[in-house]
Amino acid sequence: MASEMSAAPQPEVYDKSTPGRGYVVVIYGLYIGSIMAVVTAPIGMCIAFFRKGRSAPWLDTHLVFQFRTFWLGVLASVVALLAWHLAGQWGLAPVYAWIFGYLFFTVGIAWMMGRCAVGIHRLTANRAIDAPKSWLFGLRR
Repeated sequence: MASEMSAAPQPEVYDKSTPGRGYVVVIYGLYIGSIMAVVTAPIGMCIAFFRKGRSAPWLDTHLVFQFRTFWLGVLASVVALLAWHLAGQWGLAPVYAWIFGYLFFTVGIAWMMGRCAVGIHRLTANRAIDAPKSWLFGLRR
Protein backbone atom coordinates (compact mmCIF):
# COMPACT_ATOMS: atom_id res chain seq x y z
CA MET A 1 0.00 0.00 0.00
CA ALA A 2 2.82 2.40 0.81
CA SER A 3 4.42 1.76 -2.56
CA GLU A 4 1.14 2.66 -4.29
CA MET A 5 1.04 6.02 -2.55
CA SER A 6 4.60 6.87 -3.51
CA ALA A 7 3.80 6.18 -7.18
CA ALA A 8 1.33 9.08 -7.32
CA PRO A 9 2.40 11.68 -9.86
CA GLN A 10 4.04 14.73 -8.36
CA PRO A 11 3.08 18.19 -9.66
CA GLU A 12 5.67 19.71 -11.93
CA VAL A 13 7.84 22.22 -10.13
CA TYR A 14 8.88 25.19 -12.22
CA ASP A 15 12.10 27.04 -11.59
CA LYS A 16 12.89 30.75 -11.73
CA SER A 17 16.06 29.94 -13.65
CA THR A 18 14.17 28.30 -16.52
CA PRO A 19 15.70 29.44 -19.82
CA GLY A 20 13.47 31.95 -21.61
CA ARG A 21 11.83 33.29 -18.45
CA GLY A 22 13.51 36.67 -18.93
CA TYR A 23 11.86 37.11 -22.31
CA VAL A 24 8.43 36.61 -20.74
CA VAL A 25 9.21 39.25 -18.10
CA VAL A 26 10.37 41.70 -20.79
CA ILE A 27 7.22 41.14 -22.87
CA TYR A 28 4.95 41.89 -19.91
CA GLY A 29 7.00 45.05 -19.34
CA LEU A 30 6.65 46.07 -22.99
CA TYR A 31 2.89 45.57 -22.83
CA ILE A 32 2.61 47.70 -19.72
CA GLY A 33 4.86 50.29 -21.34
CA SER A 34 2.54 50.44 -24.34
CA ILE A 35 0.21 52.61 -22.29
CA MET A 36 2.74 55.42 -22.72
CA ALA A 37 4.38 54.39 -26.01
CA VAL A 38 2.15 52.24 -28.22
CA VAL A 39 5.08 50.99 -30.29
CA THR A 40 6.26 48.70 -27.46
CA ALA A 41 3.24 46.35 -27.76
CA PRO A 42 4.06 45.18 -31.32
CA ILE A 43 7.67 44.65 -30.24
CA GLY A 44 6.45 42.47 -27.37
CA MET A 45 4.14 40.54 -29.70
CA CYS A 46 7.02 39.83 -32.11
CA ILE A 47 9.21 38.57 -29.27
CA ALA A 48 6.38 36.33 -28.01
CA PHE A 49 5.79 34.96 -31.50
CA PHE A 50 9.44 34.13 -32.15
CA ARG A 51 10.09 32.71 -28.66
CA LYS A 52 7.11 30.33 -28.64
CA GLY A 53 8.26 26.72 -28.82
CA ARG A 54 11.79 27.67 -27.77
CA SER A 55 11.06 27.85 -24.05
CA ALA A 56 9.80 25.46 -21.41
CA PRO A 57 6.15 24.40 -21.91
CA TRP A 58 4.99 26.34 -18.86
CA LEU A 59 6.58 29.50 -20.27
CA ASP A 60 4.96 28.81 -23.64
CA THR A 61 1.57 29.21 -21.95
CA HIS A 62 2.63 32.75 -21.02
CA LEU A 63 3.84 33.42 -24.56
CA VAL A 64 0.54 32.23 -26.08
CA PHE A 65 -1.30 34.38 -23.53
CA GLN A 66 0.81 37.41 -24.47
CA PHE A 67 0.43 36.83 -28.20
CA ARG A 68 -3.35 36.63 -27.80
CA THR A 69 -3.38 39.71 -25.57
CA PHE A 70 -1.93 41.71 -28.44
CA TRP A 71 -4.21 40.35 -31.16
CA LEU A 72 -7.39 40.50 -29.08
CA GLY A 73 -6.54 44.12 -28.29
CA VAL A 74 -6.06 44.87 -31.98
CA LEU A 75 -9.37 43.16 -32.83
CA ALA A 76 -11.22 45.12 -30.14
CA SER A 77 -9.64 48.36 -31.36
CA VAL A 78 -10.71 47.73 -34.96
CA VAL A 79 -14.28 46.99 -33.84
CA ALA A 80 -14.31 50.13 -31.66
CA LEU A 81 -12.96 52.33 -34.47
CA LEU A 82 -15.57 50.93 -36.83
CA ALA A 83 -18.33 51.63 -34.30
CA TRP A 84 -16.93 55.12 -33.71
CA HIS A 85 -16.93 55.79 -37.45
CA LEU A 86 -20.49 54.47 -37.80
CA ALA A 87 -21.65 56.72 -34.96
CA GLY A 88 -20.46 59.68 -37.02
CA GLN A 89 -22.11 58.33 -40.15
CA TRP A 90 -25.43 57.92 -38.36
CA GLY A 91 -25.34 61.58 -37.37
CA LEU A 92 -25.05 61.07 -33.60
CA ALA A 93 -23.89 64.05 -31.62
CA PRO A 94 -20.08 64.19 -31.27
CA VAL A 95 -20.37 63.85 -27.50
CA TYR A 96 -21.54 60.23 -27.97
CA ALA A 97 -18.49 59.40 -30.03
CA TRP A 98 -16.22 60.92 -27.39
CA ILE A 99 -17.98 59.09 -24.57
CA PHE A 100 -17.66 55.83 -26.49
CA GLY A 101 -13.99 56.49 -27.25
CA TYR A 102 -13.06 57.27 -23.66
CA LEU A 103 -15.09 54.34 -22.35
CA PHE A 104 -13.48 51.92 -24.79
CA PHE A 105 -10.00 53.27 -24.08
CA THR A 106 -10.48 52.95 -20.31
CA VAL A 107 -11.92 49.42 -20.51
CA GLY A 108 -9.17 48.39 -22.94
CA ILE A 109 -6.40 49.59 -20.65
CA ALA A 110 -8.02 47.92 -17.64
CA TRP A 111 -8.36 44.64 -19.59
CA MET A 112 -4.74 44.71 -20.76
CA MET A 113 -3.40 45.66 -17.33
CA GLY A 114 -5.50 42.88 -15.77
CA ARG A 115 -4.05 40.32 -18.16
CA CYS A 116 -0.53 41.57 -17.51
CA ALA A 117 -1.08 41.56 -13.74
CA VAL A 118 -2.37 37.97 -13.78
CA GLY A 119 0.51 36.93 -16.02
CA ILE A 120 3.16 38.59 -13.86
CA HIS A 121 1.61 37.17 -10.70
CA ARG A 122 1.62 33.66 -12.12
CA LEU A 123 5.12 34.08 -13.52
CA THR A 124 6.56 35.22 -10.17
CA ALA A 125 4.80 32.28 -8.53
CA ASN A 126 6.40 29.99 -11.16
CA ARG A 127 3.03 28.89 -12.50
CA ALA A 128 1.73 28.45 -16.01
CA ILE A 129 -1.31 30.28 -17.37
CA ASP A 130 -4.25 27.89 -16.89
CA ALA A 131 -6.16 28.92 -20.02
CA PRO A 132 -3.78 30.84 -22.29
CA LYS A 133 -6.35 31.04 -25.09
CA SER A 134 -9.01 32.67 -22.93
CA TRP A 135 -10.57 36.02 -23.81
CA LEU A 136 -10.30 37.32 -20.25
CA PHE A 137 -7.59 36.60 -17.73
CA GLY A 138 -6.41 33.03 -18.36
CA LEU A 139 -7.75 31.54 -15.14
CA ARG A 140 -9.81 28.38 -14.83
CA ARG A 141 -12.68 28.24 -12.40
